[in-house]
Amino acid sequence: MKKEFDIVYEDNHIIAVNKPSGILVQGDKTGDEPLSEKVRDYIRVKYKKPGNVFCGVIHRIDRPVSGLVILARTSKGLERMAKLFQEKKTKKTYYALVSSRPEQDEGRLIHWLVKDANKNFTHAHERQVKNSKISDLAYKLVGKVGNDYLLEINPGSGRSHQIRAQLAKMGCPIKGDLKYGYKNKNKDGRIHLHAYQQEFIHPIKKEPIKITARLPQDPYWDQVRHLTGR
Repeated sequence: MKKEFDIVYEDNHIIAVNKPSGILVQGDKTGDEPLSEKVRDYIRVKYKKPGNVFCGVIHRIDRPVSGLVILARTSKGLERMAKLFQEKKTKKTYYALVSSRPEQDEGRLIHWLVKDANKNFTHAHERQVKNSKISDLAYKLVGKVGNDYLLEINPGSGRSHQIRAQLAKMGCPIKGDLKYGYKNKNKDGRIHLHAYQQEFIHPIKKEPIKITARLPQDPYWDQVRHLTGR
């Protein structure tokens, strides 16, 4: 069976994969096969499991975003990992290439986000507005890559389109992200946002876990690898 993703961590309760851009994490109205089903098939074949195989979605990243996605192999794993995410007990690290250099080389962004479900677009506001949810992230400038700038990002919350909307509000849309203001699209539809790493205490094994998803292969991420050694 040909895999469209790389397994980067696996135990009895959770499985972590490096998702390419373009693949849904969870099914939607498009009817395209999501990552959760692809991983379910992988587990079924690898472990020769008959019948219905459990594969629970703990969290999601956007379709055009690449990188780390953690799924649950058991209901216990799903429940306890979901609680870690809800209680913000995981440290998430992303890399993004953005159009402009931030005014400050590092900082923390706080916005109130409102999701427009019809347009699949998140509006970021400087102040609380009706139906908004507070959202925060920390960023740090790493260096310049071509005409763009590399940021390391640690989101404190997990709102829909959070990083894309907050960086765009700062005047730094992500490379290829036409929806949030970048001028040119990438030919394959990807955006240059990658979920690189997560750190947490395993909710069942009770040991520290650090899972990393390597950067994709393309000329821009290759320059990032050279810049960061990753």
